[in-house]
Amino acid sequence: MDPVDSMRVEVQGVVIETVKGDIAGTSADAIVNAANSELWMGAGVAGAIKNRGGREIESEAIGKGPISIGSAVETSAGTLDARWVIHAAVMGPDLVTSSAIIRSATMSALALATNLNARSIAMPSLGTGVGGFPLAEAAEVMLDEIVKHARANKIPSRITLVLYSDEAKAVFDKAMSVLKSI
Repeated sequence: MDPVDSMRVEVQGVVIETVKGDIAGTSADAIVNAANSELWMGAGVAGAIKNRGGREIESEAIGKGPISIGSAVETSAGTLDARWVIHAAVMGPDLVTSSAIIRSATMSALALATNLNARSIAMPSLGTGVGGFPLAEAAEVMLDEIVKHARANKIPSRITLVLYSDEAKAVFDKAMSVLKSI
């Protein structure tokens, strides 16, 4: 990831940034997996995390599931450059999501990161891959929850939205530009 290509906003001492890249290759205390409630790791972000970090991440996750849609649990991070993977259930086995679920999953992932004392967290655009949710709406919902969290908590002190495509990065940057004017 090229830090020059990141967009940053600071909210009460918490840095919120967007970068283009592969979340499985990101260095952070916690990496968020856009999970299903059963916690099996198939395609998309989950598949990338499992492929790079090891199958033990999925085995540990499945042992903690199933979980409620919108909630989150942590596992070890295998060989990823992280301490934890936070599995945020952004859909059920039907692979369908909504803005309310994305909001709840974002809030749950951030709350769990705070409880773990994770100083940094890397998050994908939840629900927009396998879940097929519109990028612009996901960006708005996620950033709203991230800003609320940052105003109430100092941990994590760095929240990085790791976006896989140029399109996703552009959409999240546009939503971030609104934050810069607040």
